[in-house]
Amino acid sequence: MMNRINLITLGVRDIEKSRAFYRDGLGFATPNNEEKPQIVFFDNGGTKLALYPLEGLAKDINETNPPGIGRDFAGITLAYNAKTKDEVDKIFSKIKSIGGTIVKQPQPVFWGGYSGYFKDLDGYYWEVAYADLWQFDENDMLIIGK
Repeated sequence: MMNRINLITLGVRDIEKSRAFYRDGLGFATPNNEEKPQIVFFDNGGTKLALYPLEGLAKDINETNPPGIGRDFAGITLAYNAKTKDEVDKIFSKIKSIGGTIVKQPQPVFWGGYSGYFKDLDGYYWEVAYADLWQFDENDMLIIGK
């Protein structure tokens, strides 16, 4: 059966600027250095797919003023699970300087972790989160349940 996601593809407005945002700004690895790339692949340790109620996800981004579902929020977020709270803060300290928009400053959250949201150059929402109890496998993937 199909139990793997090989690619999550983001449609971007300017592929060169977005490559720089992810590669140079956030440190995503890619062998692509083409002047005018048609597509850019980033090498990651792996990924997981999560399902969460749509309205709840919008409120997780901003509880008092959630993004408009179907307008400025397509119902997708991407997540980076950090290994320390300091790592979350370091990522957020860099976001504005590489063209991203901080939507929710990192803060303690209801599930016991530390989390914040930013939007990339094309408006995709990213959560960067940390929790004391998290464990990672040999590929730096978050271990979820047994």
